[in-house]
Amino acid sequence: MPKIPYLDPFDRRLLERARRNNLEPARIAAEKVGLSISAVLRRLRRLRDEKVIIADIAVVSPLLTGSALTLHVLVRMHEPGRRVRDGFARSLERHPEITGAWEVTGDDDYVLKVQVGSMAEYDAFIRRALGDDNGVLSFKTLITISTIVDHNVSDRPLIGA
Repeated sequence: MPKIPYLDPFDRRLLERARRNNLEPARIAAEKVGLSISAVLRRLRRLRDEKVIIADIAVVSPLLTGSALTLHVLVRMHEPGRRVRDGFARSLERHPEITGAWEVTGDDDYVLKVQVGSMAEYDAFIRRALGDDNGVLSFKTLITISTIVDHNVSDRPLIGA
């Protein structure tokens, strides 16, 4: 198990700011958290080196890329065996429509976050990703009506503003 680094209140405030806007200039972050610019840069470098910050990514607007339909798919497998589950988990990486996947406890084995442009695209995805997998016993689809909280996206509106 990896060693968990100590995070002081300054680190935690910097992480919150970076999570919301990783391109925020160090000058602004320094003003907001009460540190010097060099201290902010040093701490952010340390947080990356210690793998507290594991990636610098862009969160892409699904509305502007043709994948505005978000679905959560609950998947139940035939067998609880590790070999079947590992194979299924590896197969998920082949499908760009899957933007998140979690192995879970309870009645279902996996939760998939799927983003597509239409129900026809979803139907094609399901046939390809789940219909051809002999390990899949059943699945249930939840259609997202609206996003209430998603801390992986900034508070800025995706369109307009």
